[in-house]
Formats: sequence, C-alpha cells, structure tokens
Amino acid sequence: MSKTSSMGRGMMAILAVGARHAQGHDGGTVADVAAHLEKDRSQVSRSLKGALQEGFLARTDNREYRLDWSVLADAQLVTEQRLKTDGLSALEGLAAETNEACFLGVLSGNSTVTIGEQVPASANLVGSWLGRPYPAYCSDAGQALLWDAPDDEVRTLFKTVEFVKHGPNTPSSVDDFLDRLNQARARGYSIVDEEAEPGLYSLAAPVRDFKNEIVAALQIVGPRTRVEPQRESHAMALRSWCEWLEAMVGGPAASPHRP
Repeated sequence: MSKTSSMGRGMMAILAVGARHAQGHDGGTVADVAAHLEKDRSQVSRSLKGALQEGFLARTDNREYRLDWSVLADAQLVTEQRLKTDGLSALEGLAAETNEACFLGVLSGNSTVTIGEQVPASANLVGSWLGRPYPAYCSDAGQALLWDAPDDEVRTLFKTVEFVKHGPNTPSSVDDFLDRLNQARARGYSIVDEEAEPGLYSLAAPVRDFKNEIVAALQIVGPRTRVEPQRESHAMALRSWCEWLEAMVGGPAASPHRP
C-alpha cells in the first residue's frame, strides 16, 4: 500500500473523530469510527493508532479516540503569525495593483482594529491606523468581519451601541446595518460608501482560516471620486488577494494564485 493512500486514510480517520466531536460526542472507539467511515475495523484501527502516535489524537480512559486540542492551538498560533507575515505580502500586492491604501482588519468586540496596512505615497493618506479601533457598524471592515454572523448575534453585538453619525451615509440602526450586510453578501464584497467619514469609499472581503472561520478582512480604501469608478476592477483584485491569503493560512482557497 502506498504512503500517500495510508496518509489519506489517516486523515479520514482524524476527520471522522472530529465529526463525532461536532455531533456532541467526546470521541469515538474504533468501532464508532469504522461505522462512520463504513470501513474495515482493522484498517481503521491502524489509522487511528498512527494518528495517535503522531500527536493528532489522544485516547480516553474509555478507549475512545479524541482530537488532541493542542494541535488545534498550535495551528491557531501559526494562522495568527501567517496573517502578520503573508498578510503584509497580500497588502503590498493589492496596493501595487490598485494604487490605493490597503488594510487588514480584525474584530475586537463591537469595533474593528487594523493589524496591517500598506499605503502608497500617491494615496495621500496621513497617519497610521495600526492598532486603532473604529466602530464596526460603520468601519471599512465591519461588514466583512461579520459576514457569517447570524442576525441575532449582530443585534446582540450592537445592543448597547449608539449609532453615531460619522459620515453622510452611516447606518442609522442595526436593521440598517443588516440590510447593507445582506447586500454585501449577495454582491460578494462590502462597499462602505461615506459611512466612516465624508468622501471616503472602501471595498472589503473576509479572509477565512483552516476552520473556515473569518479571521480578518482585507480592505481597499480611498477617495470616493477615485475608487468608486474602479469598483469592479478593484473588487476582482480584492477577491484574488483574499484567496491567496486564505491559501496561506490554510483556508478554503484551494491554492495560492499569486507569487
């Protein structure tokens, strides 16, 4: 039997254990996993023992196999590091392609915080946004970072937030924000048109990690008069660099499309 097929069987066994966790079980015996995979018990047993030896699984006193959560924690740390390093590469590439200021933001409570930026000299933006929070209901990254959030979760997040007007088009309520978020989902990227401040226009899209969870938002920000006419071409560049960054952090993108 080839090494590749053996590795594949091992991954299937690990995913089957993970599926049992998702169903509310603490883990699974060899019989449980074999039934889930509809495979021979002896073959599944070898796969599980191999995953145990490699540190992907642990074993309980009840002879059940469960995921070793330290592996997940290590993967999370790697993702955070890749966001900082490969995130900068994505920002540099996107800024070079659009000639606009580009940012990488994360969610912190009901605010967004910039963790990376690339601002071409021609963008004429003064100052840095690194580490600075901004209200998520009207920030350039807010809609993208709340892309997967159910309506109830968004309402809870903004329950105590006063929707202060920061620009002529700032959302006036949670319902207003949700309406714009739904439009963004249908479009495939968010547009923040003079919501954060007068004259400012931005596009943003979510970046997903190996758990298919949104960990950041990639943004293009600039004057409305300059960015809005280039919206479609900028949106294509944004999607492409989001896919590249997702591939770097183990997200759903199949492979990197950029150098």
